[in-house]
Amino acid sequence: MTSAPRDREIAVVAFAQTDHRRTSEELSEVEMLMPVLHEVLDSTGLKTADIDFTCSGSSDYLAGRAFSFTLALDGVGAWPPISESHVEMDGAWALYEAWTKILTGDADTALVYAYGKSSPGSVRDVLTRQLDPYYVAPLWPDSVALAALQAQALIDAGDTDEPALAAVASRNRAAASTNPHAQLRGPVPQGDHLLQPLRTGDCPPIGDGAAAVILAAGDRARDLCARPAWIRGIDHRIEAHGLGVRDLTDSPSTRLAAERAGAFERPVDTAELHAPFSSQEVVLRKALRLGEDVDVNPSGGALAANPIMAAGLIRIGEAAARIHRGRSDRALAHATSGPCLQQNLVAVLEGEPR
Repeated sequence: MTSAPRDREIAVVAFAQTDHRRTSEELSEVEMLMPVLHEVLDSTGLKTADIDFTCSGSSDYLAGRAFSFTLALDGVGAWPPISESHVEMDGAWALYEAWTKILTGDADTALVYAYGKSSPGSVRDVLTRQLDPYYVAPLWPDSVALAALQAQALIDAGDTDEPALAAVASRNRAAASTNPHAQLRGPVPQGDHLLQPLRTGDCPPIGDGAAAVILAAGDRARDLCARPAWIRGIDHRIEAHGLGVRDLTDSPSTRLAAERAGAFERPVDTAELHAPFSSQEVVLRKALRLGEDVDVNPSGGALAANPIMAAGLIRIGEAAARIHRGRSDRALAHATSGPCLQQNLVAVLEGEPR
């Protein structure tokens, strides 16, 4: 069980993100990241020296060079020396590491950031490197092809159909109309089939972006934020690497992570789901037992902005921001990595009674 003990409460106290764009070719990763880091620190009044631990998430495959994350440290300021770590994962997993660090008492504050520039290359090709290197990767099935297989499995099982998928995409992007950071906002045509049964509108936009959050413990969190978003539970689980041994219409790893995080103990009013494809929201809603009374992806979700390696952290940040603003009391945030929802993280956040 990975719920935080009551004597070491940990909260998200600040969140910032870029305006997500199709391309930011005029900016380096550091130049894209620095305004976000300044914004998240300024919102709490903290300086870099006040942060006990820094953890980031990014992908060397996207950057096209090894240890590319070390360049991003220029944006943080690595002198005087800082306590720092990195995960080759979405920033949501960097947040998990930072949460663990604070939970053990080794830190009271943590800065977590993530970034991804998808515009320089083909994301569909890059993501094939996540696949089983012996049996699947040599066939080069890309992320859209695998998502189409999953969508077709859902249709064959009677769980959805193409009009229902179109409705999912439309609802997410309509919600994004009030999100100034979203890449796609408002009505977007479903377009032609990209790979049946998925149309262009069922797929996430390709773009560049970054995000950052600050975590703090106990009274330090209350000093930094008027209404902290307390992490009541967080857990992540992974499914088999082989796609052929999985039921693509279900996500038992999501369900188990939610159970371990305490998501089923009481209803949530908001859910931010990292569902890059419309069909994946169908799977996640079922696994997380979300009813129609839950506000799903009020930010627009990954169908409105999907910066690789940052989109999962953004789900946590968006859920926390709604608690900060008093728009939510108990929210669920989800992040995923790998093909067809292979690895999943679930966090449950709560605000103090108003």
